[in-house]
Amino acid sequence: MDEAHMLNTCEGYVDWRNRPAVRGRHGGILAASFVLVVEVLENLAFLANASNLVLYLSKFMHFSPSSSANVVTNFMGTAFLLALLGGFLADAFLPTYYIYLISASIESLGLLVLTIQACVTSLKPPPCLSASTSISCEQVDGGKALMLFAGLYLVALGVGGIKGSLPPHGAEQFDENTLQGRKQRSAFFNYYVFCLSCGALIAVTIVVWVEDNKGWQWGFGVSTATILLSIPIFLIGSPVYRTKVPIGSPVTTIFKVLAAAVYKSYKFRDSSNSAIGMDTSRTSYTTETSEGEDRNTKRKEPSQTPTESLEFVNRAVKNKTVNPMLESTAEQVEEVKIVLRILPIFMSTIMLNCCLAQLSTFSVQQASTMNTDLGSLKVPPASLPVFPVVFIMILAPIYNHIIIPFARKVTKSETGITHLQRIGTGLVLSVVAMAVAALVEMKRKRVAANSGLVNSTKPLPITFLWIALQYLFLGSADLFTLAGMMEFFFTEAPKSMRSLATSLSWASLAMGYYLSSVLVSLINTITSKYRDTPWLFGSNLNKYHLERFYWLMCILSGLNLSHYLFWASRYKYKSMRKSLSQPNN
Repeated sequence: MDEAHMLNTCEGYVDWRNRPAVRGRHGGILAASFVLVVEVLENLAFLANASNLVLYLSKFMHFSPSSSANVVTNFMGTAFLLALLGGFLADAFLPTYYIYLISASIESLGLLVLTIQACVTSLKPPPCLSASTSISCEQVDGGKALMLFAGLYLVALGVGGIKGSLPPHGAEQFDENTLQGRKQRSAFFNYYVFCLSCGALIAVTIVVWVEDNKGWQWGFGVSTATILLSIPIFLIGSPVYRTKVPIGSPVTTIFKVLAAAVYKSYKFRDSSNSAIGMDTSRTSYTTETSEGEDRNTKRKEPSQTPTESLEFVNRAVKNKTVNPMLESTAEQVEEVKIVLRILPIFMSTIMLNCCLAQLSTFSVQQASTMNTDLGSLKVPPASLPVFPVVFIMILAPIYNHIIIPFARKVTKSETGITHLQRIGTGLVLSVVAMAVAALVEMKRKRVAANSGLVNSTKPLPITFLWIALQYLFLGSADLFTLAGMMEFFFTEAPKSMRSLATSLSWASLAMGYYLSSVLVSLINTITSKYRDTPWLFGSNLNKYHLERFYWLMCILSGLNLSHYLFWASRYKYKSMRKSLSQPNN
C-alpha cells in the first residue's frame, strides 16, 4: 500500500470486508442515510406493538390494568437495558455492523412467535363471557404465558442490540477531525430522533388501527415484515459504511483501574511515599486531542501524569504493583474519570424516563375511558402518541436548521446550545407535564362522577384530547433530552467505549420504566395499609387515585431537576478540560 493511500485511510476503521476504510469512499452523509432509513423501520416494528401492548394484555390476555402496565414497563425496560449489552459487544468484540444484523434477526424471531400466538385461538386464554368489570376473566398462564413472554423478550433482546449498535454506527460515519464532520454528526443525532418519530407515527396510526380493527395477528405480522425489510436495506449500504474496530472490553478497563485504585489505597497508606513512588514507566499514553485536532495523529507524551481531578482514581498509577493484572496507564485512568463524570448526568435523566413510561401505560388506559371520536373518525387510544410524534417531526428540522444556526451566531460556539442545556430543558418540561397530567386526571374523574359513570364501561363525555396535553409536553421533553443525551455521551466518552456510552441513553429509559413499576408497586403496598384499596389497584380506572400518583411524580421530577442542576453546573466538557490542562503539559 503506497504512502498516499495510507494517509487517506481512517485509522481504527474498516469497511464491511475488514479492509482499511478510506476517506471520501467510506462514511459520510450517504452511509448515515441508510442508518436513518433503517431506524424508521426498526422503531415502527417495535413501537407498533409496544404502544398498544397494554390493551392487548388486558383485553386478550386478561391482565388487570396495573398488571398490564407493569408487564409493559418491564418489557420496555428490559429492551432498553439490553442496549448496554449491544453497546458493550460493539466496543469489545463485534463491529456495530454485525451486531445490528444479528439483533434484527432475533427481533424478527420474537415477533414471529407473537404473530403465531395471536393467529391461533388455542394459544390464547378463552374470551371473557361478560363485559362487566366486576367479573374477572381467566388470565393467561402455563404454556400460553410462556409463549407470550418468550416472544416478548426475544423482541426485547433484538431491540436492545439494535439500540446499542445502530446510533453509534451512524455517528461513526462522520469525520470528527473536521468542523463540517462534527456539525454533520450533531445533525445526525437530531435526525435520528426525527426518524424515531417517523417510525412511531406510522406505528401509532396505521399499525395500531390494523391491530384494533383487523386483529392483532395482522399488527404483529406487519411488524415482523417491517423488521425483516430493514435487513436488506441496511445491507445495501455496506459498500459505503465505515465501522470502528473493536479494541477490547471497556468494562474490563474500568474495573481494573478502580480495583487498582482501591488496592493501592490500602497497600500504600503513606501518601508521601505513594507520591514519590509514582509509576511513570506505566503512564506514557497518547493524549486524545480535543475536537478540531487530528485524532489520527497521535502525540506520544511519555511520563505524563493524570490530571488532578478525582485524585482517588490517580492511585491506580501510583507505585508499582506486584499483580500485573492491576497495572494501569494514565490514559486508562483519564478514561475512567470521564465515565465517572458522566454518571451523575446519566442518573439525573432516569426520572424523566419514568415520566415517559406513563405514556405507554396509564395514559393509554385513561384515553380508553374517554370519548375518542374526532369528528367522524374514531381514534384508537394507543394512537395518542401521534401528538408528540408530529410535534417532534416539526420541531426537529426547525431546531436543526433555524434554532441551532441562530444559537451558534449568538454564542459564537460550535454547538450553539450545549448538550447539558438541551437535557436540562427536557427535565423542566417533564415537571410541567406531570403537573398537567395530574390536573387532567382530576378533571376526568370529576366528569365520571358528575355523569354517574364511575362504575360503567361506557365512554365518558370528555374528549381524549385533554390527555394529548401531557403527551405534548413529554414528547417535547423527549426530543430535547434523548438527542442531547446521545450526542453528549458519544462525544464525551473515550473512543474505546463510545457504543457503550451511547447506550446509556437507552439504559436511562430502561431504568425509568423499571422505576415506574417499582413506584406503582411501592405506592400500592404503602397505601393498602391505610385504605381498603390501594391507589392503583383493580380493573376500574375511575376508582384509581391516579392524580395523586401524578402529583408525586411532579414533586420527584422537581427534586430530580435540582439534582441535575447541581451536577451540570459543575461539569466541564472534555475539550474544556484539555484546554485547561495544556499550559501544564
